[in-house]
Amino acid sequence: MMQLKNTVKQFEDFKALDGVNLEIPKGTAFGLLGSNGAGKSTILRLFSGIYKPEAGEVLIDEESVYDNIHAKQKVFFINDETVQFSNFTLIQLKDFYKQFYPAFSEEIFAKLENAIQLPMHKKISTFSKGMKRQAIVIIGISCCTPYLLLDEAFDGLDPTMRIIVKRMLVDAMCERELTVVISSHNLKEINEMCDTAALLHQGKIVFNREIDSLKGTVHKIQTAFKDKEHVFTPEDFPDLEILHFEKTQSIYHIIAKGTEAEIEQALAPHEPVLADLIPLSLEEVFIYELEVLGYDSQVFA
Repeated sequence: MMQLKNTVKQFEDFKALDGVNLEIPKGTAFGLLGSNGAGKSTILRLFSGIYKPEAGEVLIDEESVYDNIHAKQKVFFINDETVQFSNFTLIQLKDFYKQFYPAFSEEIFAKLENAIQLPMHKKISTFSKGMKRQAIVIIGISCCTPYLLLDEAFDGLDPTMRIIVKRMLVDAMCERELTVVISSHNLKEINEMCDTAALLHQGKIVFNREIDSLKGTVHKIQTAFKDKEHVFTPEDFPDLEILHFEKTQSIYHIIAKGTEAEIEQALAPHEPVLADLIPLSLEEVFIYELEVLGYDSQVFA
């Protein structure tokens, strides 16, 4: 398990993480979502042991990560930048990482490299962005760590490259109990790859839920009521946590948290003559959650 316990990370006068608590169980495909500066990359760098927290704990399998070689060997971090590998060839990069990861598998490396057919003896600086990403994912999977962290792993890749990288990750997850943590602002990528996601905003976690559960407990409601004279407001529905409320002629458009049964029960006293409930997509859920916080939803557009 990976854990943050009341973790604070500060850069001069900017608090990147503000007392965050987070648990990522082993074998999970976990997504970190949020706008730029929300704290996603900071969490990955804390789990990698790159950053030291100002307060709280950062644990992997109940071991503190920072300045702990044993804990760090359980984690491979794929940064959103690959410039640090530019002067390596792929075979040199493999040999470099073998020094630090004793579980490195030459067999897995050969299998992946053979499937992708990247040039082994050309400098990585000559690779396209997609090839660079493939190269470091091959290395990361071959290191056979129980935890693999990816920061904006699919950003800028064309559709074919995205499919190839995703397939490598999914195969590794299926073959062993690999925990993958993906940081992204792309909701589609998280929805496709992850079973659990956390939304970060200004250094805090807004929520941390299983994606299927999350989508099933926020609904779009289109409803009309028997009493057409009364102008309904959110205050008429005290048992509903309403994220959005508007009226168009006699139809009310409401976004609310709750199961179908809970929503129907809250509407019933007002005698609805129409009540259509539609589960929201993951993108819609996150946009409305951010709008409630006063944040510009266009960040996920």
